[in-house]
Amino acid sequence: MATTISFLIWVLFITDTAWTQSMRQVYDVYEPEDWSMHDFSCPRECFCPPSFPTALYCENRGLKEIPAIPSRIWYLYLENNLIETIPEKSFVNATQLRWINLNKNKITNYGIEKGALSQLKKLLFLFLEDNELEEVPSPLPRSLEQLQLARNKVSRIPQGTFSNLENLTLLDLQHNKLLDSAFQRDTFKGLKNLMQLNMAKNALRNMPPRLPANTMQLFLDNNSIEGIPENYFNVIPKVAFLRLNHNKLSDAGLPSRGFDVSSILDLQLSHNQLTKFPQISARLQHLHLDHNKIRSVNVSLICPTPPTLHAEQDFFIHGPQLSYLRLDGNEIKPPIPMDLMTCFKLLQAVII
Repeated sequence: MATTISFLIWVLFITDTAWTQSMRQVYDVYEPEDWSMHDFSCPRECFCPPSFPTALYCENRGLKEIPAIPSRIWYLYLENNLIETIPEKSFVNATQLRWINLNKNKITNYGIEKGALSQLKKLLFLFLEDNELEEVPSPLPRSLEQLQLARNKVSRIPQGTFSNLENLTLLDLQHNKLLDSAFQRDTFKGLKNLMQLNMAKNALRNMPPRLPANTMQLFLDNNSIEGIPENYFNVIPKVAFLRLNHNKLSDAGLPSRGFDVSSILDLQLSHNQLTKFPQISARLQHLHLDHNKIRSVNVSLICPTPPTLHAEQDFFIHGPQLSYLRLDGNEIKPPIPMDLMTCFKLLQAVII
């Protein structure tokens, strides 16, 4: 139990560290003497709060173009406008930008001038959700840590797009038009520090290939994934949160060891086509199996067996770590077998 808690704390610590480091950089302040180097002009289309001189608010103003951004600006808010293009000239002086929000505009790939984004050497956060993009924009600045591209029309990822983005920790591609053909074996090459990958609500039938080794959160809900290749999780040994809800997974489509992966703490398989309880790791804490076709719970088959490796034996002293189990929407009839509680002594909630 102590080992599990320590591991979970480690997972949260690593994720929080990446976010904290980013935010520490973003919210750092200029030394007083630096302010004299910047003008305090404000584009007439926008609002510049006197108490927050590094921010420029231009959202919800019906803008069709990006105004010239003053050199002092770190945070740029341009969401919910009618902007179609990202020209290089708008950012010539904006060398300090850390945060750009361009959500809910009409930006296309053709409208992004080459070099307009890559010239922003200190940019950490880029929001381009709810636009008209058909492929992941490139080139992007090496400094980037979070790239949000949800709800576009992305169906292509040009080769080499991520090759220089070793600082990226979060990539959100949910609700696009990605097919299996969008991925090559080296698509994600270069994303050495990626921890969260969201590709929910696309049109995938297979698991994406060769994911970055540091991936800890993988979200693939609402696709049409039918199976998981054997040894798939060997490539992502740190994955702790795995979501595959609303897919087409069947018993035959699972690896021989199922989800017996020691790093996985939270596993979500709701709304699939499973008829059997999949094999799981003793370290798993939360399991969602609701709305499948499972008819019975055979505890003798699903209860994780004690590890054979000495390094794992101490961990198993308190038994399997499962504390939350959801089984509603299946064909299981109560009562729940009592030996379920005998195996999973830490269960606090069972929904059936």
